[in-house]
Amino acid sequence: MLRSLYIQNYALIEKLDISFDTGFSVITGETGAGKSIILGAIGLMLGQRADVRAIRKGASKCVIEAHFDISAYGMQGFFEENELEYEDECILRREVYASGKSRAFINDTPASLAQMKELGEQLIDVHSQHQNLLLNKEGFQLNVLDLLSHNEEQLSAYQTLYKEWRKAQQDLEELINRAEQNKADEDYIRFQLEQLEEANLSAGEQEELEHEADTLSHAEEIKAGLFYVEQLLTSDERGLLASLKEGLNTMRGLQKVYSSATELAERLDSAYIELKDVSQEISSQGEEVEFNPGRLEEVNDRLNLIYTLQQKHRVSTVEELLALAEEYSERLVAIVSYDERIAEQTALCDTLYNKVKKQAAVLTQARTQAALEVERQMASRLIPLGMPNVRFQVEMGMRKEPGAHGEDTVNFLFSANKNGTLQNISSVASGGEIARVMLSVKAMIAGAVKLPTIVFDEIDTGVSGEIADRMADIMQEMGEQNRQVISITHLPQIAARGRAHYKVYKQDNETETNSHIRRLADVERTEEIAHMLSGATLTEAALNNARVLLGLNK
Repeated sequence: MLRSLYIQNYALIEKLDISFDTGFSVITGETGAGKSIILGAIGLMLGQRADVRAIRKGASKCVIEAHFDISAYGMQGFFEENELEYEDECILRREVYASGKSRAFINDTPASLAQMKELGEQLIDVHSQHQNLLLNKEGFQLNVLDLLSHNEEQLSAYQTLYKEWRKAQQDLEELINRAEQNKADEDYIRFQLEQLEEANLSAGEQEELEHEADTLSHAEEIKAGLFYVEQLLTSDERGLLASLKEGLNTMRGLQKVYSSATELAERLDSAYIELKDVSQEISSQGEEVEFNPGRLEEVNDRLNLIYTLQQKHRVSTVEELLALAEEYSERLVAIVSYDERIAEQTALCDTLYNKVKKQAAVLTQARTQAALEVERQMASRLIPLGMPNVRFQVEMGMRKEPGAHGEDTVNFLFSANKNGTLQNISSVASGGEIARVMLSVKAMIAGAVKLPTIVFDEIDTGVSGEIADRMADIMQEMGEQNRQVISITHLPQIAARGRAHYKVYKQDNETETNSHIRRLADVERTEEIAHMLSGATLTEAALNNARVLLGLNK
């Protein structure tokens, strides 16, 4: 329950700090005194979008802080899931800076607006006049049935299945689109693959061919060079091998008289063996090198084929061409297998669809029972509110396709007159009737959910007299069910019924206007209700009437 509210530098409020009672309380004040400003501040504190224009002129930031007693509402799970510290007194604080920056805190721990909004929705429900339009919104009507049927687990199970089914459908659509695209490209892919396969490429082939082409193109030059070097090594007239052999023999002859000659002879022998081997290799390679115009043409033709394929496919190596061929092959295999994959995915979609339909039927059954309860409760609540001939019916239908919340359609039908035709509630209900219907709906669902605080913003618009008394009865009854109800009202009948009475008012000084709120003492409360009865002029009759209204409350 809302224990206290602190507002600083918000709109016309310089500083406001007010405590609230349990049960049913009322807030009154002249039009424009600042009641809507307080509701706007509460909205900010509950995670609504911030507007820097709401910051009081000259201030760098505004602060809204609320203290809630949540000891009786079992909210520990939310704090555990969001890794926040739980305390029986929960503090929500919102700071909005003139720069546009905004910060949120839960129990003095930084929190996201999403977290603050999620928690706020469990703490307080602010019902403003525009919310009456929700009566004609199918989502709201469906939510009423779900709240009364307590089908949270069934709805959660349905939504899990629904998401799986929708995901499977999306995957199927993507698979079909890819199949259609690939089948359209099948001839092209097959042609490219056949061309690459006909080329019969092999890894490393390009480098080998390029080396061979260089050799064939310079065969005569290479052969002549090899022959020249071979002659330098092997010619009988001062060839390197002959000279080295002669030097080796000389060094061996010195071994007996010069000990170092032995090592030098071994080194000369090693050099002789190496040069002789080189000579033989040169001779062998010289014999292998031949000018072969036919082979050179074959090599160049092969290289031209490789270069053409590389340019066509915008790659630079044979390995990339081989990888591309493998990719084309895989795509052809995939194209062939698409029909099978589509059939499997279709079967999965059908299976999930059947599960969705089965779980949707569970929701429909629960909602159908809840619809009967709604009809019964709404009639019993509206008759005392001045609608003796009211008829309220929940019309249920079926969607063509299951939706995120099931396959049920819901429409609240209403008639206030004995001979009236049941029609959509927004089409036939007057403003006062809408207010009474909405109050009855709120009272009905309040018993089904653990909502600590409900704020009604002028829900009594369009009603007066005895009907106002009846509406006050309902709000007072709601406030006695371990719940806090705060009503912003212009009706004295309702204002007199609150356990506590708060007044919003404005004060002017030389430079600015400030909005304030304070709890009224008994005498002040009598005068406030008297003013509501008689206007600006306070009459003794109005005071007596106010005392009567307050006496009835006591």
